[in-house]
Amino acid sequence: MKSVEIYTSPLCGYCHQAKKLLKQKGVKFSEVNVLTQPKRKQEMIKRANGGRTVPQIFIGDKHVGGCDDLYALERAGKLDPILAA
Repeated sequence: MKSVEIYTSPLCGYCHQAKKLLKQKGVKFSEVNVLTQPKRKQEMIKRANGGRTVPQIFIGDKHVGGCDDLYALERAGKLDPILAA
């Protein structure tokens, strides 16, 4: 399974929803809290091609997007193949 990294904020409901889906699927992920690690926010913006909102989700080297994008992949049956590839 590919590594998953998610940039979050503890105040973000979408972040909690994205993490909930990943946990339900048994996916281990590393989390970067951009409130407690503000220098990492610039890293997130650069990696996400200008994306400034959280969550920003990466599977391996692929930028998946945010919570809505993650759930769209799940509904389309495309999330598991990306995770397993």
